[in-house]
Amino acid sequence: MSTTVQQAIAAGAGTPSNSGTASILGKDDFLKLLVQQLQHQDPLEPMKGTEFAAQLAQFSSVEQLSNINENLQASLNANGLLTQSINNAMATTFIGKEVRAKTDNIGYSGSGIVKMGYSLPTDASTVTLQIVDNQNNVIRTVHGLPTGSGDHQYEWDGKNDAGNQMAAGTYKIKVVAADASGKTLDASTYAFGKVQSVRYKSSGTVFVIDDQEVLLANITEISGG
Repeated sequence: MSTTVQQAIAAGAGTPSNSGTASILGKDDFLKLLVQQLQHQDPLEPMKGTEFAAQLAQFSSVEQLSNINENLQASLNANGLLTQSINNAMATTFIGKEVRAKTDNIGYSGSGIVKMGYSLPTDASTVTLQIVDNQNNVIRTVHGLPTGSGDHQYEWDGKNDAGNQMAAGTYKIKVVAADASGKTLDASTYAFGKVQSVRYKSSGTVFVIDDQEVLLANITEISGG
């Protein structure tokens, strides 16, 4: 008798599906193997009824498991879409709210002050904050900032080291911190601002804060507008 269905399963054999991406034995492949086995069986030693019934039972089990998997996948997809819809609807309620976001980008309107901050994992010996323009030039350096572990805030007046008012635009925050032994600490930076709008992108929901896009996942604090 030719190779049986059981042997094909044990060997991990399978016939690729129409999409060419199947790597395991599916219900269609199982049925094809069973039909091939019937067509090529030895006429002098035909398949016994009990063996055929057992293989039909195996096919039925494979089909049921496949259907269960398809139903579970459909349920997961539906739940995912529902969750996304709820998140998108809730995101709009944050418009006008003051938030704190984990980011190194800040938007400056050309006047007034910009509130920003940094967080230290442990106590530092020295902390220096730099504000960098879009040409990667350091336009403002601030020394002697608080060195304790945790969150700290700083308000930038929009001026460079020479005291000149900077133009409106996007700037970056860099914090250089070191402990008593001179080891660099991994300081994180964040910005404060009001949510102007919400955008739905393929990468996820983003809030627009001072004309800067911030992922919803990076919002660490929300307060009343």
